[in-house]
Amino acid sequence: MARYRVENPATGEILETFEAATDEQVEQALKNADATYQEWRGRSIQDRAAIVRRVAELFEERKDELARIIAQEMGKPLSEGIEEVEFAASIIAYYGVHGPSLAVDQEIPSTIKGKAIVENRPVGVLLGVMPWNFPYYQVARFAAPNLVLGNTILVKHADICPRSSLAIQEIMADAGVPAGAYTNVYATHDQIASIIADPRVQGVSLTGSEKAGSIIGEQAGRHLKKAVLELGGNDPMIVLDTDDVAALAADAWNFRVYNGGQVCNGNKRIIVMDDIHDEFVSELKKLADGLEPGDPLNMHDRSFGPLSSRAAAEEVHAQVKRAVADGAKLEVGGVLTEGKTAYFSPAVLTGVRRESASFREEIFGPVATVFKVSSDEEALELANDSDFGLGGSVFSRDTARAAKIASQLETGMTHVNIIAAEAAELPFGGVKRSGFGREMGPLGMGEFVNKRFYFVAE
Repeated sequence: MARYRVENPATGEILETFEAATDEQVEQALKNADATYQEWRGRSIQDRAAIVRRVAELFEERKDELARIIAQEMGKPLSEGIEEVEFAASIIAYYGVHGPSLAVDQEIPSTIKGKAIVENRPVGVLLGVMPWNFPYYQVARFAAPNLVLGNTILVKHADICPRSSLAIQEIMADAGVPAGAYTNVYATHDQIASIIADPRVQGVSLTGSEKAGSIIGEQAGRHLKKAVLELGGNDPMIVLDTDDVAALAADAWNFRVYNGGQVCNGNKRIIVMDDIHDEFVSELKKLADGLEPGDPLNMHDRSFGPLSSRAAAEEVHAQVKRAVADGAKLEVGGVLTEGKTAYFSPAVLTGVRRESASFREEIFGPVATVFKVSSDEEALELANDSDFGLGGSVFSRDTARAAKIASQLETGMTHVNIIAAEAAELPFGGVKRSGFGREMGPLGMGEFVNKRFYFVAE
């Protein structure tokens, strides 16, 4: 089987294959990226931003085509694919519009006579190692700010996303991004290590699993390269009280099963006060009951799409089975289809024991895991009892009560009365084993930049 392939998870059929890059092709990509950097950084930031704005326009113009590609690559329902492309376009446009002002030089007061300035300058060639769950959005938040800054980019996309990664490359070229400033490379794992080690490369950004983050982080550290790692999450959603249990349960369910539950900052642990716990679970069960597998290109309200691959579906199924074996209760769903397809029916899981290994696992699939608590203190302690620290949310009619708990969550992102606030201008990233570094918003301009100090004496 070819390493890079379009394998439709709804059918198990391999639709297209792509050969991995040769070492000579990787070397040429590095050479081109380094040579182009010398020219690209010399252009005005306004010129670079204008080209990036054109990239955003092309994403928007081609959103239907782009959404169809990932529907076949990783099973994303067509409507969700269009939403992803639109979000990616908004991120790219944000940096195309606001990037120049976010990268302005800053004069700082000095006791020495003269002018002290912190300049924001590009650093060089960067490597992005991208995941399959959001093939366009993930690339947008890495590539857009760095292209505006003047860095050049090599992208190694997920093995199952070769067609979408090629489509991004085509958009970049059509928008006027010069050859070598953005290059898609079908690299192998060994080649990734060689790219990171190459002295022409100044940094690496990875979105992926803990395992992948450990490997990339170690390689980057060994070669003294800056790294941004956005890894897994086991985000808590704390429900203290609500005027409408059914409505909040529906919000929780819709966010949890979005993209087949394959969302890093999904509300994977739903922590509910005991007085409304049973009603909350009952509402979730109503939403999960009777769902049917559907075609990602033609979904309806009571259908669900496949996971990204058969292997992904089998892993989620195995995780649920382990949790049940350790004492948890599968309330509804959790059925893995037979054959080569990747359908796993959305599930509700309760009673996961804290002493079981399942308690600390991230389930990267459509499984709403619900916990019962009896006090604010217990809810906070349970929420923070995690190796991850990506995001979290707290819900209550009493905003001050919710905010007090939210302020103590050990996460990179906290929310009150909303599960996750996501927009181009809002930073994204975590702590603990969820990684380090930030993308999106003003902070997204600051990870791969030379904050050069410049002083002119009087």
